[in-house]
Amino acid sequence: MLLSLAQWLQGLYPEQFGFLRVFQYLTFRAVMAAMTALVIGLAFGPWLIRRLTELKIGQPIREYGVQTHLAKAGTPTMGGALILIGIGVATLLWSDWSNRFVWVVMMVTFGFGAIGWTDDWRKVVDKNPEGMRSREKFFWQTLIGVVAALYLAFSVSETTNVRVIELFVRWVQSGFSNELPPKADLMLPFFKSISYPLGVFGFMALTWFVIVGASNAVNLTDGLDGLAIMPVVLVSGALALFAYVVGNAVYAKYLLFPYIPGAGELMILCAAIVGSGLAFLWFNAHPAQVFMGDVGALSLGGALGTIAVITRQEILLGVMGGVFVAEALSVMLQVSWFKYTKKKYGEGRRLLKMAPLHHHFEKSGWNETQVVIRFWIITMLLCLIGLASLKLR
Repeated sequence: MLLSLAQWLQGLYPEQFGFLRVFQYLTFRAVMAAMTALVIGLAFGPWLIRRLTELKIGQPIREYGVQTHLAKAGTPTMGGALILIGIGVATLLWSDWSNRFVWVVMMVTFGFGAIGWTDDWRKVVDKNPEGMRSREKFFWQTLIGVVAALYLAFSVSETTNVRVIELFVRWVQSGFSNELPPKADLMLPFFKSISYPLGVFGFMALTWFVIVGASNAVNLTDGLDGLAIMPVVLVSGALALFAYVVGNAVYAKYLLFPYIPGAGELMILCAAIVGSGLAFLWFNAHPAQVFMGDVGALSLGGALGTIAVITRQEILLGVMGGVFVAEALSVMLQVSWFKYTKKKYGEGRRLLKMAPLHHHFEKSGWNETQVVIRFWIITMLLCLIGLASLKLR
């Protein structure tokens, strides 16, 4: 919005408002988006926590979980709404409203946020321990993921929505031809020219998997004070650099990345996530005054997954978000092994002392702060590895 206003004023009074040219720079708007989201979060955080406390929207704690967590019962949850407000306001203020990628990511982010809000509301307010049924939640996640995947399959290689529609019509008329331009190929990091063509259906399947998988992985990670939000901030910051590179024709060519027109604008949204996430961490640091709940975790994971797809960095998302991947795998392996051993031996056995993975380390003697900070350090190292792929190719 502010970009359009600055351009309008420059057009009317070029001499008086020439200084507004600074709004043309992505880096300036990204910094301002991060600061805006940070200020909004810090300013409205105390009010939101009081409101959640008054409404008695407190986090239920499982009795069979880690015993030290029982003291957290009743801590306000659904604080992820604060993150979404910061992201939404900062992005709308500082991004280019004509950019199609920004709206796709916003649609996924707030769509998944609505799913998480409904789940949290049923658990906490309606006192339904099951919340949103797994099948119902998965259905809505899949619906949003498929819609985003279908659009992105044709928009990554095009510059306008008109061209996207034309490409989609031609695809239907061709009998659903499975070819896509090389820009839509699956890129392997650290290699100059190795990529794998996916085709339309392969691209859509991968996009759905990355968006839904990232959303649920972040949700599983959100189990300790500050554990999920800082890795989200770090990964989002790294993805901001990738968005800037692939959205710039000169840098993309020099660094051997596909040039995706318009992807650079996602740097604004990534910066908003960073600022909003840091503001939330102010209140979520141990001992947490508020939890983000599914409304925050599902939406943030969906946002990261969508940005990774647009910037063609799906594999690097798995590398930089290795903590999220490990947490999700720990749950899948624990459940699978328990079911297998119960069927084979008549008694379920566990690979880990408790899943997700962070609880295993707690059961092994690490205190909560040790687990959180060590997972942060691991994420920092993984993000540095991912950023190294910008040049090491």
